[in-house]
Amino acid sequence: MGAQMATATVQMDLDVPDEVEIFGCDRHENTYVFEVGWQWPQGCTCGKCGHEQAACFEHKHDFRVIRDLDILGQPSFWTYQVVFHRCQRCGHRQELIPPFRRERANYTYRFEEMVIRMSIGSTIEDVGRRLGVSAEMVENILDTWANEEKTIDPQRKITDIGLDEISLKKGHKMYVTILTDLTDPKRPRVLAVVAGRDEAAARKCLEKLSPAQRQQIRTHRTDMCKAYPAACAKLLPHSTHVVDRFHVAKRLGEVVDGLRKKNHALA
Repeated sequence: MGAQMATATVQMDLDVPDEVEIFGCDRHENTYVFEVGWQWPQGCTCGKCGHEQAACFEHKHDFRVIRDLDILGQPSFWTYQVVFHRCQRCGHRQELIPPFRRERANYTYRFEEMVIRMSIGSTIEDVGRRLGVSAEMVENILDTWANEEKTIDPQRKITDIGLDEISLKKGHKMYVTILTDLTDPKRPRVLAVVAGRDEAAARKCLEKLSPAQRQQIRTHRTDMCKAYPAACAKLLPHSTHVVDRFHVAKRLGEVVDGLRKKNHALA
């Protein structure tokens, strides 16, 4: 008798937005592909003539595939059926954009956040290599966030924040400042991205928080520069400054390396 092949079932807990429903999952080589859907709106506004009306959807057999968060160190993608709304006044047809991606983007909003977090302490070229995407994509994501007038929910409870700088291009003086919500250490969230890395950029980030939110911040974590702590001291009256341990370890390593080289020269 021939040998029987053993089968195994793997169960994973996936953290997906509330509006996303997963219909199925498949494996293609070293990637995960999830078929997803969401609740369609009851009404739509025509992007051409501005007419508001009840939704009139047309389905296509095409499927859109967009990049999402990595799973177990491997890329994952979401795929969904393309749907259009047809305006009953002017006949204009427009694609229904799901709530988890922006128009003309081939990745989810939360993939954008992951890219930004990975860019802290790294370069866009390194992030691109680690994710298997182009450096141009990483730079476009950072540029989009830096130029976007993003609002922060004033009801969001934020007690701990971080301010970091990112160099957009290696060897160029092009930087952005990142404001991150560190209230839940296991789920850091990017709140704002502002061009520059000086005190003015940090103030602009912090001013996106409501006055009540700034009052309840308990700690702010930054590198060892003076610009970010100065802005926090003015706008976060009840917050304690915590130097990022990465920068402390880096500075300690530089001191130890300097002493090693000095002692080696004397030997």
